Amino acid sequence: MTDGTDRPNNPQPDPENWSGGGNGSGGYGYPSAPGAGAPGAGGGYGYPQAPVPGGYGYPQPGQPNPYQQDPQDGSFTPEQQPGPQPGAAFTPTPQPDWQALADRSASSRRTRRRLIVIGAAVAACAVAAAATLWLTNDSGGTGPKPGPVAEGSQSPSPSASEPAWDDPHTVPGQANLLRDRTGSTNIALGPQAEQGSGTKRGEVHFKDNPNSYAQGAGQAVDTTKSFSVAARVYTSAKSGTRIAVSQGDGVSYSFELGHEAVNGKNAWIFRVQSGSGGAEATTAQVASDGLKTASAWAMLTGTYDATTKTIKLYVDGKQAGEVPVAAGIWAAPGPIQLGRARHHDIWAGAWTGAMDNVRVWDSALTAAQVATVKGGKSEVKPTHSWLIS
Repeated sequence: MTDGTDRPNNPQPDPENWSGGGNGSGGYGYPSAPGAGAPGAGGGYGYPQAPVPGGYGYPQPGQPNPYQQDPQDGSFTPEQQPGPQPGAAFTPTPQPDWQALADRSASSRRTRRRLIVIGAAVAACAVAAAATLWLTNDSGGTGPKPGPVAEGSQSPSPSASEPAWDDPHTVPGQANLLRDRTGSTNIALGPQAEQGSGTKRGEVHFKDNPNSYAQGAGQAVDTTKSFSVAARVYTSAKSGTRIAVSQGDGVSYSFELGHEAVNGKNAWIFRVQSGSGGAEATTAQVASDGLKTASAWAMLTGTYDATTKTIKLYVDGKQAGEVPVAAGIWAAPGPIQLGRARHHDIWAGAWTGAMDNVRVWDSALTAAQVATVKGGKSEVKPTHSWLIS
């Protein structure tokens, strides 16, 4: 078998006899020698003819013999020169197994091709996994923690398409249900109340209409006892009644915290109801004086001390005023509300703007404790909290 390549084939003629067929030539592969015609006249195959001194490949008489070494060193003489012995059979050089070599070469090529294919597949899988991880981390996963909006800035349009499953402000799997962080009273967003987007997911935005509100699953406080309520608010309204937080859905509210025009000037207010009819004679109100209300963030905190029957209003940690409530606060039926309040059996005071960090305590915070109510922090743990940043 061969590898497909023609190789030269030049067979040597067999010698007719050791004397070259009687023509006076030497044996096969040796030169002619005069008088060397008889088989007994010369040496065997590969050796010189006896009558011819020296012979083919050996020195002539009188010339130095390069194969002869000094006998004194024990080396061999020309007669002891290694080589084929007379009459030894000729053994041709073995030829390689060209088919086996070709088979091994083809097998090696197939192995290399398989390794290349496997390596390419592994590399492709690694790239795909890295791309998937990058896309997962870039599009969802745990995004930046929402932070407060700088004062005086307007919140961007909310995006309702963002996922809520990893949002700490909402109940997992329910993007329109604000999670109570310290209690069990979640708040559902109305049809046109929306959570903020991006770093402002901790805000809720209201659009100054009856469908833009949020309502709790139940009451947040017992208004017959001491309590406090706080919210960080922002409104673009420059006039009218705007209620950020209230409680009650019957004929009237128990309390409300927000914005009102007082004596012809805009003010932050904390107002409570002592009678079920909601008449002016049965309300008590504390209002700020000379503070900016439109297009500015403010931390509003209202407190009620059932022992002294006094309500107080704090704006950004500073007391704005206080008034007595001799009859105490009426326990209106119904849950906590964001963005509206119940007035004379109808909804009123629709909020326009945003709010966050809404909290309720079952005690009347002191002035020192109110001063610690900043952002998502407070010295006293609230009983309920929503949209904490």
